[in-house]
Amino acid sequence: MGEALGQIKSEEARFRFEGYSGDPKQTEKKILRDVFKKGDAWFRTGDLMKRDKNAYFYFVDRIGDTFRWKAENVSTNEVGDVLAQFPGVKEANVYGVKVADLDGRAGMAALKLEPSIDLKALHAYATAQLPAYARPLFLRIQPEIETTGTFKYRKVDLVTEGFDPTKTPDPIWFDHPNERAYVRVTPELHADIQAGKFRL
Repeated sequence: MGEALGQIKSEEARFRFEGYSGDPKQTEKKILRDVFKKGDAWFRTGDLMKRDKNAYFYFVDRIGDTFRWKAENVSTNEVGDVLAQFPGVKEANVYGVKVADLDGRAGMAALKLEPSIDLKALHAYATAQLPAYARPLFLRIQPEIETTGTFKYRKVDLVTEGFDPTKTPDPIWFDHPNERAYVRVTPELHADIQAGKFRL
């Protein structure tokens, strides 16, 4: 799995990259240089792709819509699609959050739920349907999921607030490794998680 690149050759029209008008810094961010040989240039598409055993390539996600946890790339869209199939989950907005000084970001899902949702059954479903590295470690239950003007889920504030229950009135749940169930996050439990008292 990796990012799709396109070779840039300024002398050939079909391989040209004109860049962003009036913004050379943004243009340069999209170019990788000296990748395979000295002097080559490649356009970063931002598309995460994977190859199957027959050498076919498939689109997975946009790079900005992934996070890394337990040395694996996690697609927020794929995880969100799985969670949204569970009865009672109306919407699922998945993102990664920092946990103490651990490498990468743990999965967290902001969910809009039916009042009758069974969190125990949701936990069993997520455990059965998703690999351990992709399962959200935290759930945040929201009355509404905010979107941008282009109908994409808002994530910046959610990532910033993380799983700290003092930063939001929304209930936050933790996939407790000892209980093997979702447990409501209290300030005390949050402190224990940040202190590394659980093997995550």
